[in-house]
Amino acid sequence: MKTAFLFPGQGSQYVGMGKALTKELPETRDYFDRASSIIGEDLTALCFEGPEDELRQTRNAQPALFVKSYAAWSRVRESMSADFVAGHSLGEYSALAAASALSFEDGVRAVRKRGELMWESGLKRPGTMAAVLGLPRAGVAKLCEEASEIGIVQIANLNCPGQVVISGEVAAVGKAVELAPEHGAKKAMRLNVSGAFHSALMEDARDELTGFLEDIEIRDAAVPVVANVSARPVTRAAEIRRNLVDQMTSTVEWEDSMRFLLDEGVSEFYEIGAGKVLRGLLRSIDRSARCTSVGPPETLIEVRGQHGGVR
Repeated sequence: MKTAFLFPGQGSQYVGMGKALTKELPETRDYFDRASSIIGEDLTALCFEGPEDELRQTRNAQPALFVKSYAAWSRVRESMSADFVAGHSLGEYSALAAASALSFEDGVRAVRKRGELMWESGLKRPGTMAAVLGLPRAGVAKLCEEASEIGIVQIANLNCPGQVVISGEVAAVGKAVELAPEHGAKKAMRLNVSGAFHSALMEDARDELTGFLEDIEIRDAAVPVVANVSARPVTRAAEIRRNLVDQMTSTVEWEDSMRFLLDEGVSEFYEIGAGKVLRGLLRSIDRSARCTSVGPPETLIEVRGQHGGVR
């Protein structure tokens, strides 16, 4: 039996994130407090108490989600290990930390910088994103091609069959949303985001992230990490570094990543961190796939008990 750990990306954050975990398992509080010290702001209070609009800001949401995932994983690893890890967009940094390719401290620094760069890029080159439902990827590609006549718009996330996210300039994304029903989509809706993530509008952020990551230690991964940009496993540090840069402007190949894991014989999936988004996507890819969401303290205790861990 093969196992994969999955780590969620931006959008899974919520006020109160980690509060119950640190109350029930006090040792996990240290990760939130250490992250607060690293970024120079009270991330602990922001996660536990909000306000929501501040937590939702890209520069805050990214380190908050990374810390929640890492804190939960720190308890899971005491009783079980994974054959593969993968993370959705931002979650790839959590996956790399779980694979020992990235330290906790450098992970916090990296995702904070990534969030700041994406936020700033959204201000310099305003853009948006939209979800297109019920249309195959080939149909979404044709939709983007037509809408791109008035500006940049491209596929940002291939999440699961019938759920594709597009990204680009405001007018072009708006045009794609308008045209979507004509192309056969069941629904298309704009997303509440601060920029055109995973599109060419993030080129400035990508270039600056390249320089920043040169000062971050990235090691060979101890566990294969299924990369967003290729949907294939990587372990070499140089390739991991390159993928993190390319990820900024490339499509998140999540559906193909999950299909790769299923083809490799993975039968047990664990979504570690906040929310149940990845569990839902996996179920849409393969209804028979078993995925356990691990985040609240009771789920951590249950999983550790099942795999021989003790509280």
